[in-house]
Amino acid sequence: MSRELKETPLREVHLELGAKLVGFAGWEMPIRYGSILEEHQSVRQGTGIFDISHMGHLHVEGPGSSEWLNRMLTNNVEKLSDGEAQYTFLLNEEGGVIDDLILYRLEESSFLLVVNAARVAEAFAWMRANKTEEEIDLTDQSAEMAGMAVQGPLVAEVYSRIMGGRTLPRRNEVDSFEIEGHRLTVCRTGYTGEDGFELFCRAGAGSYWFRRALEDGARACGLGARDTLRLEMCYPLNGSDLSSERTPLESGLGFFVDLEKEDFVGREVLLAQKSEGLSEVLTPLICLESGPPIRPGCKVFAPDGQELGRLTSGTLSPSVGVGIGMAYLPCDIAQVGTAVSVEVRGRMIPAEVSKKPFYKKA
Repeated sequence: MSRELKETPLREVHLELGAKLVGFAGWEMPIRYGSILEEHQSVRQGTGIFDISHMGHLHVEGPGSSEWLNRMLTNNVEKLSDGEAQYTFLLNEEGGVIDDLILYRLEESSFLLVVNAARVAEAFAWMRANKTEEEIDLTDQSAEMAGMAVQGPLVAEVYSRIMGGRTLPRRNEVDSFEIEGHRLTVCRTGYTGEDGFELFCRAGAGSYWFRRALEDGARACGLGARDTLRLEMCYPLNGSDLSSERTPLESGLGFFVDLEKEDFVGREVLLAQKSEGLSEVLTPLICLESGPPIRPGCKVFAPDGQELGRLTSGTLSPSVGVGIGMAYLPCDIAQVGTAVSVEVRGRMIPAEVSKKPFYKKA
């Protein structure tokens, strides 16, 4: 493993658990500890825990923080009360996605932005370049923090055991407190489609709380299961499904863009797109028969043989049992039930446009 890769504060725990480590977004991360399928099912049926210490932690504080963030981000910051979170986008001037992130309003003028690992430097630089108010303090605290996501239908019981009877905050709410000498920030958010929370603490305390979760009923899960879980829910992956060349509207995520706000970066481009109509949209596809695993980059074809696009994400769904993926396709094709084919290793796999999400709880 290249020493150029960054190591998370939980690396020693991963090694003790026999994790297979790989490079991801510049970090050495566990892709699995045993079976990806079993880890996936642990989250769908019980509780799993993921190391998310590679995610970036940007803090914004000071008078005018709310107003400034409202100009930088697509969702409406003013709708957040203290202790609440929202999913949102940081856009470039062309309306392309620099990053999709979770914004937490910790206090009236104190915010935490949890950003994707591969976008930390770019997001921080873009925000700093657009910071005109001197009284606003923007800091990157990523190197000082550890993070973990605990996900699954039994997560409330596991959390109670970990925290000595403490109750989870409500969905998209934040709780910050001290316990056993550690300051923790707990957010009831996640990336799997299951109930869950994300816990952030100082780097030195990360291993302790990760082990506590394991002792109290969570199973260690790697990036492999995280990818299959999020794709079953049609959650986009930055750098694959989202990019600086695509807007949130093209990605089918306009719900997280408040075009009624007076001004934010990229707004004029999005208004024009909405007025003129889109030519392509991120489209969920499901294979109609088994075959070789579909992967990002696989070509998508119309029944007449015309190439329509390429998969931005693709995998074998453990829950559905067939290949699932997403691709940017022409809007007239992106209608539920439309027949297409996905080329895998020279073989054409019949598929069709699916509803979102691929996986629904019984």
